[in-house]
Amino acid sequence: MTFSMIIQLLIVLAALYVGSRYGSLALGAISGIGLAILVFGFGLKPGTPPTDVIYIIIAAVTCAGTLQASGGMDWMIQIAEKMLRKHPEHITFLAPLTTFFLTVLVGTGHVVYTIMPIICDIALKKGIRPERPCGVASIASQVGITCSPIAAAVVGFVTISNANGYMVSIPQVLMVTLPACIIGLMFAAAASYRRGKDLDKDPAFQARLADPEQRAFIYGGSATTLDKVITKPAKASVYVFLTALLVIVGFAFCQMIHVDRNGESVALATAMGIPKMNLIIQIIMLTAAAINIMFCKAEPKKAVAGAVWQSGMVAVVAIFGIAWLADTYFANYLEEMKGMLMGIVEKWPWAIAFVFFLVSVLINSQGAVVVAMLPLAYSLGIAGPVLLGVLPSVYGYFFIPNYPSDIATVNFDRSGTTVIGKYLLNHSFMMPGLISVIVATVVGYLITMVLFPGFFASFAA
Repeated sequence: MTFSMIIQLLIVLAALYVGSRYGSLALGAISGIGLAILVFGFGLKPGTPPTDVIYIIIAAVTCAGTLQASGGMDWMIQIAEKMLRKHPEHITFLAPLTTFFLTVLVGTGHVVYTIMPIICDIALKKGIRPERPCGVASIASQVGITCSPIAAAVVGFVTISNANGYMVSIPQVLMVTLPACIIGLMFAAAASYRRGKDLDKDPAFQARLADPEQRAFIYGGSATTLDKVITKPAKASVYVFLTALLVIVGFAFCQMIHVDRNGESVALATAMGIPKMNLIIQIIMLTAAAINIMFCKAEPKKAVAGAVWQSGMVAVVAIFGIAWLADTYFANYLEEMKGMLMGIVEKWPWAIAFVFFLVSVLINSQGAVVVAMLPLAYSLGIAGPVLLGVLPSVYGYFFIPNYPSDIATVNFDRSGTTVIGKYLLNHSFMMPGLISVIVATVVGYLITMVLFPGFFASFAA
């Protein structure tokens, strides 16, 4: 590794670090400064911005934004709350499953802001230490991203894999990530079940209760969505959204099924002249958004003002800048990277999971990790099934607790048991995050060994 390469890598890392300190749009914008230095200062050839993934995110976020504007998301949260309040004693297991599946459906983890105060309220009312369900539920809201058919991480994985000769489909990705991530979350929930002291034995909590104002703050309110009136158009928008997801998955299955055409085995989608999945997702999502606007009373101004649309657009800018910066650096030094890493990935191809995790710690976006690092992984000769197996490892930004959902969860917990910690890394999300990601990655890798035995048999040989 030359001195020039090291300096330029430090510029990339500095841009990511400074961007993460400012947060929000800064991740993408400050990546632009790093890109400008590499291109104009060092004369590197600009990489290719990830336009396909960006277009898909815009379409999916627009659809989810209209779902929120129509009130459909309130109905989904209300259904989830009814289930949680029906079984409060199991909140530590049910809470992460709830936030996980909400993310799987909507494609963004920011739905946690609505449900998290309810989780805290249920735990308090049941006398359960809120840190137990809250910590793992916040983790679960981000874990669900690699299991959503419309999330940037999944779509980016499929698009980039197909471009590199690994013809995997969205359903095939979900066949690995869904069971792997659910198992990982249940391990994390089990580890959280008796975590910390019970509230009646916690001296810090009891000291807060001794203050009448603190006691009123902790137990005085009740967070709920059950009093919201759900209109027929709101319910209709949920049906429109779910139908759109089913249509997308249906088209994806057409990519998996092969038929004989003139003595050659081709995908059913190819035989029928169906466009590529990246185009299908965009078409279906925009169509669903239009239906929500025209028939489900989703006001466009309300949609773009909602948290889902705004957070999605922030993700677009982040992925745009980060992925372009990373592609510029790695594309210019691809041969050097191969020389440094080839021995490691040939012997331990799964070690790429550590790279994915560490990059995620820096850039706070699973979609950006996939778009920025997956082309490099393929160029190193790592096989598609291996990369699919370790896909859960692209979530590492819980490690430093500066992500909005984690910060919000700390603030939502009126008991004060969900904390950042004096030493920054000893926070409430570290243990469930590490357990969930490690178990999910190992299980995902084992699942691919079952689904693709031919590949692993040849690899072992």
